[in-house]
Amino acid sequence: MQEEPVTFAAFVGIDWADQKHDVCLRLPGSATHELSVVEHRPAAIEAWARGLRERFQGAPVAVCIELSQGPIVSALLEHDFFVLFPVNPTTLARYRRAFTTSRAKDDPTDAEVAVDILTRHRDKLTPLRQEAPAMRMLRRLVEGRRDLVQDRVRLTNRITHLLKEYFPQVLQWFRDKETAVFAAFIERWPTLTAAQRARRDTLIAFFHAHNVRKLSVIEARIEAIRTERPLHQRRCPSFTRHP
Repeated sequence: MQEEPVTFAAFVGIDWADQKHDVCLRLPGSATHELSVVEHRPAAIEAWARGLRERFQGAPVAVCIELSQGPIVSALLEHDFFVLFPVNPTTLARYRRAFTTSRAKDDPTDAEVAVDILTRHRDKLTPLRQEAPAMRMLRRLVEGRRDLVQDRVRLTNRITHLLKEYFPQVLQWFRDKETAVFAAFIERWPTLTAAQRARRDTLIAFFHAHNVRKLSVIEARIEAIRTERPLHQRRCPSFTRHP
């Protein structure tokens, strides 16, 4: 069954950024634009959305943005009167080049271009479906977890690259570089020389404190610490805690 077309009270284009979002609003049947800037702060986005809800008495408002997910999209989806139409950034760029060739200062902004695409070619855009509150929460948690995983991989790769230059042996002793025991070891003994100064009992106590109980694993690591030779004698960088 075909859905009835939605009558929108306004059309909005958003040129998003990390610190602020440029907004262009056009009323149906009007050729004039209302330009504004919304700070990328939850309170600012909430106040802007609340103002539009009151202005148009909760009627649907179409929003065109070159994103299908991200913080600003999540914030907009919290409001049930917004209908989001994501547009591919390449499509928006080509549309801009096709109709704004002068490169003059009065060329339309990306927000204005987005509104133009929305009003002229809405039939070619697919709206994002509104999600239930539980799904929105789950999506935000998944996005947050993905960001944390990417941060972890990036930091682990940087640490691994650095250790290869002066302490490559420790990379062989610990298979998983994302564990607390690995991070604690290189923080306490940042060089092979430092590790070789540690007493056997101290090393055993350290591993036990970090839930490494298998005797063969502990003995193999202690034996490697005692027998390995430094890659060179240059001073290594320090690993310090940051607040």
